[in-house]
Amino acid sequence: TLEARVQSTRERVRRVEEGRQPADPFREVIGISPAFTTALDKARRILSRGDVTVLLTGETGTGKEVVARALHDGSPRAVGPFIAVNCAAIPSQLLESELFGHERGSFTDAHQAKPGLFEEADGGTLFLDEVGHLPLALQGKLLRALEEHRVRRVGATQSRAVNLRIIAASNVDLAAAAERGEFRQDLFYRLDVISIVLPPLRDRGGDIELLAEAFLAALAQRYGLPRPALSPGVRAQLRAPSWP
Repeated sequence: TLEARVQSTRERVRRVEEGRQPADPFREVIGISPAFTTALDKARRILSRGDVTVLLTGETGTGKEVVARALHDGSPRAVGPFIAVNCAAIPSQLLESELFGHERGSFTDAHQAKPGLFEEADGGTLFLDEVGHLPLALQGKLLRALEEHRVRRVGATQSRAVNLRIIAASNVDLAAAAERGEFRQDLFYRLDVISIVLPPLRDRGGDIELLAEAFLAALAQRYGLPRPALSPGVRAQLRAPSWP
């Protein structure tokens, strides 16, 4: 029920204040709005499926990495590493080496061999944030890695086996990008095995106040201060914006 969900969320806030963490892998994820709980319910249903590829979509700031980490923490792969990379934050000429690694001498500054993030995430989860920003040439290499569970470093002649789970995220419509030829359609279908859409804050109603309470509790604990209460005026101000 709604009342039970509110009580559960307030209990999580109280535990943050007291410095105790529940076992729930979604402990960092706060929200009771219907749109948000629909997404979380879908995520919870696949927790035990540690090999299924997941595509998280939603606007920037909707919590895609937080949900990805929860999916990892609650999966059989939780004992392995969780490696996150923002594909939009790395120059395209460096991204291949970052993801797949390189051998010594494969390019000017390659003074020694370096494993890529696929190898670093072996046994765990690789979170590819903003995957829609991958250059088309690299999309083909990612597709092959997903199909064969093997990667080849830049400058290498042999590929290496990897055992990891891919969770991808995008703030753009990858299906539409594929239709426009900006994203490989075959790669989109490989990533879109389980799709979870995270709603923006403006569609989450009372979650805004719950999030504010949680942030206040965490900050008060960090600085050793009593948690201030949210006044009615502050609550009204939080509800007022359209939260673009």
